[in-house]
Amino acid sequence: MALSSPSLYLGDDERDYVNRHNGHSLNVQVTCDFNNMITSLDAKWAGSVHDSYFYGVHTLPETAAVHYFSGVLLGDRGYALHPFLMSPYADPEPGPQMLLSTDHNKTRVKIENTFALLKAHFNSLCRLRVARDRACNIIAACCVLHNIATIRRERESTINPQPPDVVDPITLDYPTGRAVREAITELFQ
Repeated sequence: MALSSPSLYLGDDERDYVNRHNGHSLNVQVTCDFNNMITSLDAKWAGSVHDSYFYGVHTLPETAAVHYFSGVLLGDRGYALHPFLMSPYADPEPGPQMLLSTDHNKTRVKIENTFALLKAHFNSLCRLRVARDRACNIIAACCVLHNIATIRRERESTINPQPPDVVDPITLDYPTGRAVREAITELFQ
């Protein structure tokens, strides 16, 4: 999720915060569970930074294949395929690959819904006009408040449908990531 702010970043590193739409933003990495509870947050990266970079998947070592499926993360095509991070097939074949891709997308939409809920509850996140460090703290506080509201089953704000993210696909897939995805795909036969 990118949080835009027209006057947020002034200084030597201002150009780093210019996103692909030529606006200033922070790139925020969030994971959530199936109940839209935010389970992790990283809100310090410049808007020009690609999602996969600040998740750190380019710096993680290739490890042995994982033969169980609990604990994998779902990402979009902007992430490299790892044993612990599943990205969808670029061009799924009919059958099990298509079924897996459909279920992957149905499940991954939860993060989009979580962002929509967060922005609906805290509309000010869409146009923060504060210093970078303060913006990171505000985002973190809003995520904590979002989780409290979710736990208490507070009335949800109306979700404004968000346009789908345009993602630059990553072509770097790790062999063990492919092995795990293929093992999961076999379950759909």
